[in-house]
Amino acid sequence: MSSSANQIEGGAGEKQELSSTDMSHSDSMPSEEAKGPTANVNCNQSQDEENNITYPEGGWAAWNVVLGSWMACFGSMGMMNSLGIFQAYLEEHELKQYSSGDVGWIFGLYTFLAFFCGIQVGPIFDAKGPRVLLTCGGVGTVLFLALLGVCTAYWHFMIVFGVLGGISLSLSFNPAISIIAHYFHRRRGLATGIASSGASFGGVVFPLLFQNMVSRIGFAWATRVTALVDLVTFTIAVLLVRPRGRPKQTSISAILPDLSIFLNGSLIMASMGIFFMEWGLFAPITYLTSYALVHGISPRSAFLLLSLINAGSIFGRWIPGYCADRIGRFNTFIITISGCLLCAACLWIPAGSSKPVITIFALLFGFASGSNVSLAPVCIGQLCKLEAYGRYYATAYAIVSIR
Repeated sequence: MSSSANQIEGGAGEKQELSSTDMSHSDSMPSEEAKGPTANVNCNQSQDEENNITYPEGGWAAWNVVLGSWMACFGSMGMMNSLGIFQAYLEEHELKQYSSGDVGWIFGLYTFLAFFCGIQVGPIFDAKGPRVLLTCGGVGTVLFLALLGVCTAYWHFMIVFGVLGGISLSLSFNPAISIIAHYFHRRRGLATGIASSGASFGGVVFPLLFQNMVSRIGFAWATRVTALVDLVTFTIAVLLVRPRGRPKQTSISAILPDLSIFLNGSLIMASMGIFFMEWGLFAPITYLTSYALVHGISPRSAFLLLSLINAGSIFGRWIPGYCADRIGRFNTFIITISGCLLCAACLWIPAGSSKPVITIFALLFGFASGSNVSLAPVCIGQLCKLEAYGRYYATAYAIVSIR
C-alpha cells in the first residue's frame, strides 16, 4: 500500500516544475520532471536524458510562445528582410547625393549591431528570460521607425536607423528565437521554423506596405504606419512569450559575456560556417532591388522582388524545419545552403536584365535561404546545454556580425 502511494506521488511529481533553489538560471530554465513509473503519461513530451530535462513539445502554453515568437520575428527580422527597399528608396530620394556605398554603411552598421550586441543579449536572456529584452527591443524598434520621418541628414539616418535600429533588433530577435528551445527538443526544428517564418511574412508585408504608403502619404507617414504595425506585433509578443521556471536572483557575472565560449572548437567551426553563409545570403536580400533598377526593371517590379524572396522563404523555413527533425539538423542545413549556391550560380549571375529569370531566382533563392534563421539556432543548440543556449546562439552570431 505504501509502495502504491509512493508511485502515485512520483507520477504526480512529474508535472511539477523545478523549485527556485533547483534552478541553475532564472526564468529561462525549463522544468525538470521527477523520475517515476508514469514518466511517459504525456505522449507529446520528450526527454533529454543526458541533461534530465523534459520538454512539453506542444500544448497551449508552448504554441502560444511560438505565436509570440512569430510576432516578434515579424516586427524585428521582418524589418531586416526589408532592408533592400529602404536602401533603394533612400538612394533615390533623401540621400540621392550620396553614393550607394555611402548609403550602404547605414545598413551595414544596422546589421553589425543586430548581431554583435547578441554577445551581451544572450547572457541576459539566460539569466533574466525574454520579456524584458522583447519589451526594450520593441520600444526601440517603434521609436526608430517613428523618428525616420524627421531625419534629413546622412548622420541622422546613421544614428536612427543604423545604431538605434540595429540595437533594437538584437534585443528582440535573439530572445524570440532562443525561447523556442525551452519548450521543444524533438520538434525544435519545426517549431523554430514556424516561429521564424514571421520574419518572412514581415519581409513580404513591409515592402508592400511601404511601397503603397510612401506614394500616398509620403516617407514620414509611411514609416510611422510601419511603426504602428510593429507596436501591435510587439505588444502581442510580450504578452504571449512566457519563460519556463521561476525567477531567481542572479549575480553580475551571470549576465556578463562569457568569452570562454570561444574555446569551444565545435562552436567556432559552426560559427564560421554561419558567417560565410550569412555573407552570401544577405547580398541578394540587400542588393537585388537595386540590381533590378540598374538593369532597367520598373521600380514597382524591382520592389516586388524582395517580397518574392520572403514569400519563398516562408516555405523555406517550415519545410526544412520539419525535415531537419527527421534527417538531421546539420544535414538539412547543408542541403539548403547548397541550394542557395545553385540558385545564384545558375540563375542570378547569368540573369542580366531578364525579368522572368530574376523573378524565378527571387522565389527559389527565398526558399533555399529560408533556413538561415530557422536552422542555424537549432544547430547551435546541439552544441551546448539548454541553460547556456542563449549565450551560445548569440555569441555565434556576434562572430557573424563582422562580415
